[in-house]
Amino acid sequence: MQIYRFLSGEDDSSFCHKVTKALSEGWALHGSPSYAYDGFTKKMRCGQAVTRLAKDQPYDPDKKLVDF
Repeated sequence: MQIYRFLSGEDDSSFCHKVTKALSEGWALHGSPSYAYDGFTKKMRCGQAVTRLAKDQPYDPDKKLVDF
């Protein structure tokens, strides 16, 4: 089963570390990153989708994606 996550955060080094951590855990980049202005916080925000193949097991919506 392929699982999907969308990572997001402020445009700073912590966002890059979040994506790097996901990649080190076996997640792969999926598509292009997104970049948008948050008018409420007046800051730029980044987003990146990642996917990973999980062991054959039934999908459980109550399970955290990092636990697959």
